[in-house]
Amino acid sequence: MKKIGLCTLGLSLMMSTGLRAQEIYVRAVEVEGLKRVEQDTVLSYINVPTGQTVSQEKLDDSLKQLYNTGLFTDIVFDVKNNGLLTIRVIENPIVNQRYFDGNDKVSDEMLEKEVALNSGSIYDQAKVQEDVQRILQVYKRTGRYATSVVPKIIKRDQNRVDLIYEINEGPLANITKINFVGNKHYSDDDLANAIMSKESRWYRIFSSSETYDADKSNYDKELLRRFYLKRGYADFQVTSAIAELSPDKTSFVLNYVVDEGKRYQINDIKITSEIKDVNVDSMYQLVDVQVGDWYDDTKVDASVSAITEELGKQGFAFVDVVPDLNLNTKDGKMDIVFNIKEGERVFVNRINIKGNTRTHDEVIRREFRIDEGDAFNVSKIKASRKNIENLNYFSKVDMKTVPTDANRADIDVEVEEKSTGYFNVGVGYSTVNGMLFRTGVTENNFRGMGQQLGLDVGISQRTQEYDISFTEPYFMNRNLSAGVDLFRTEEDYQDYGSYDTNSTGGRLRLGWKYTDDLSQYVRYTYKQDEIDNVDSDASRFIKAEEGSYDASVIGQTIIYDKRDSAINPKEGYYISFGNDIAGAGGDEKYAKFDTKMYKYYTIADDYTFKLFTQAGYIFGYGGEDVRLFNRYNLGGSTLRGFDTAGIGARDKNTDDALGGNWMIYSGAEMSFPIGLDEVGIRGRTFADMGILGKPDGINGADDVEYSSTPRVAAGFGFQWLSPMGQIDVDIAFPIVKEDYDETQVFRLNFGTRL
Repeated sequence: MKKIGLCTLGLSLMMSTGLRAQEIYVRAVEVEGLKRVEQDTVLSYINVPTGQTVSQEKLDDSLKQLYNTGLFTDIVFDVKNNGLLTIRVIENPIVNQRYFDGNDKVSDEMLEKEVALNSGSIYDQAKVQEDVQRILQVYKRTGRYATSVVPKIIKRDQNRVDLIYEINEGPLANITKINFVGNKHYSDDDLANAIMSKESRWYRIFSSSETYDADKSNYDKELLRRFYLKRGYADFQVTSAIAELSPDKTSFVLNYVVDEGKRYQINDIKITSEIKDVNVDSMYQLVDVQVGDWYDDTKVDASVSAITEELGKQGFAFVDVVPDLNLNTKDGKMDIVFNIKEGERVFVNRINIKGNTRTHDEVIRREFRIDEGDAFNVSKIKASRKNIENLNYFSKVDMKTVPTDANRADIDVEVEEKSTGYFNVGVGYSTVNGMLFRTGVTENNFRGMGQQLGLDVGISQRTQEYDISFTEPYFMNRNLSAGVDLFRTEEDYQDYGSYDTNSTGGRLRLGWKYTDDLSQYVRYTYKQDEIDNVDSDASRFIKAEEGSYDASVIGQTIIYDKRDSAINPKEGYYISFGNDIAGAGGDEKYAKFDTKMYKYYTIADDYTFKLFTQAGYIFGYGGEDVRLFNRYNLGGSTLRGFDTAGIGARDKNTDDALGGNWMIYSGAEMSFPIGLDEVGIRGRTFADMGILGKPDGINGADDVEYSSTPRVAAGFGFQWLSPMGQIDVDIAFPIVKEDYDETQVFRLNFGTRL
């Protein structure tokens, strides 16, 4: 009699070498120990014919196949001399119930999606260990690397077991430090602001940015690449990105080693075509970069898309526009050649979107620059992916091309949604407004439709602001942003003009972009302005305007923004022009014009020079003067060195500020490191100049002091991005002023948003 046994520790073949080569006659097969599994099921797996001789190797393979089914804990083959093959088995138990215990931070529903063993599954120790690893991976994705999982079973009758995964979740493994090595032209703070991962701070209790995530860290490398490529560093590389886990598995230190490379300025731009009948000369107007500009990959990509789109309109459906960058590392110059080539004749079959459990498909689809049935175009697909990422609704966006036949391909998009709602609380102090408190709730993907809904409340010693806003980014299914605001503002001007103001109203908005840099916004505002609590000793000009007035205002603003960053600009310029016309109903009749201009230069490593000018002019028409409420004031947060409403026309008897009908505020500022970048402190020095024009109704008044002499102040200060929020401190000294001006040497503004 020969036996072939299989135990839970492995395969055990109990026979001699001599027997292994024998041919064994099998007259019949019987199976013992079955309780739940049918005998025919066992026979189908072993595939041993009866009434024939089989090799020992055949029996070995049959035993292995039976074991691989996972149905049995133990298997023994017993071949008797009379040719009877007896298979003795011990069946694996059935999972009766499966539980998770100790999981407070991760829901049962999330874990159930990951594990393989469920109620009714066959219990298998190997699969249990695989499930343990899957659970640990889930917790790692949530930032908990110290999690432990212990599987336990409780035996039940009828060969059943209850399976329990006992989970000790452990603490979050937060990021305690982010180090950057190799960055010379941009500070650690600049790079830290560019990435998603953030160092752990107490005020980030509502944010997941301080929790380590390998996928997020990989995306950080892409964000760093984009940051530098947008600023001219075409050779930039992240040479190393290492996450060091502490021995107790409760914290991480992230180390990014970067190679900035040379910064390149565009020396020459050419367009070539391998396709006949393409008018290359007409394509130059579509290029969004110019000779002398710093290289910006976003603008190069935009140029590729514009050329591709134009060629498509001209009937050239299958084209690839490939930008070749010819770099001169010696002098930091770059030649760009846009090569127009014949593309592969492939069409888009379907665009499949997965993972968006909350966001509607149409919100994602409208960001595509290519449609189903269109000619396949790599640049448009790349632009589509960037558009979806820029929505900031998803923590991950994966886009793959899957061929379906000879000339068609699907585009599979898989997204991972993240929280798009924000709750902010702010506290602070300002020498202008005193103690302040601000809170608000914003949802940037309301109802999963990409709409923005916000509620803000701001209260200080001098002002109270209440605002509700709603924005539809694709109004009437077009690339138009439309919105509505409801607001209430109360301001205390007792210290500056012996009166208070209230403004209550609503606003309708519509905006669109002509290009990535040029945009325009139109608005209609209806509000009620009120001047009340006028002091008995107030100026006669203020007493004359006490009461409430309705204003119906139509306005627009056009913006041309060529800055390298809207948050922390170092290069480029910004120009805006706006005007408002009041008089289509209501009591007010005026026309108002405002402009702003900013220019930024990087003079040396991390030294940023800014020139700025703001100007405004308002005048009444139809026999109406401009009321006090709508006039300009300078001082405080504008024109450092002077108090709020500190310059301009002033009542000689009451010292009340009367505002002005026009203003110019201009200056220069240098921002520079002071050796405290590690804690987020930068120094600055500045010079400000301001002029406030004469208001309506004071011509010839003997009791009003006014001078159109420009006021000038200069000073220094610093900005601190502290754990409590941004703190601005300025010390300014008036150089040119009038005796009746109100000055302010020290200015402090402190606030935080959580």
